Amino acid sequence: MLLKIHPANPSARSIQKVVDILNDGGLVIYPTDTVYGIGCDIFNIKAVEKVARIKGLKVKDANFSFICHDFSHLSDYTRPIHGSHFKLIRKNLPGPFTFILPANNNVPKLFKNKKKTVGIRIPDNNIILEIVRSLSHPILTTSIHDEDEVLEYTTDPELIHEKFKDMVDVVIDGGYGNNIPSTVVDCTDTEPVILRQGIGELKL
Repeated sequence: MLLKIHPANPSARSIQKVVDILNDGGLVIYPTDTVYGIGCDIFNIKAVEKVARIKGLKVKDANFSFICHDFSHLSDYTRPIHGSHFKLIRKNLPGPFTFILPANNNVPKLFKNKKKTVGIRIPDNNIILEIVRSLSHPILTTSIHDEDEVLEYTTDPELIHEKFKDMVDVVIDGGYGNNIPSTVVDCTDTEPVILRQGIGELKL
């Protein structure tokens, strides 16, 4: 299903339709403030495994991140954040960043790596934030960006739908996406470290 949702003013009915799909273990492709992403309910193991298969990965080897809807939501899944790191995160989110943070016990075990960390995103995109807010807990997120594919597949939702319609339950058309991923910042040590420079320019 291709579901058009207005990016500035998402309709409650459309948002609820997506939430119902997620609650039923469905997979969703959605816009962010970077590339389009694919995700599911983080607590649905079978759905998480489906996403991993689409990416050609095993769950234990995948570096999946979560989308949270605000800072209080973020703190539900992370250990207490160092003061300077918290200021940095507040300054840059919502925005095109993934922050690697120490995970707490609310994070499902299948996501925890040996370092017990988790990647957190709060994208500057009304559609996905409303979905996560209505779902009331994070969704898994991973980019559908593929270096080997034609560029339009990552930016045009109609072409994304053509490619993925048999693999996911809904593709949200929220307008053209970007083709540059988020900037990944590791905040698990004293000093933040940029692991991948993406579209986001970190404000220190």
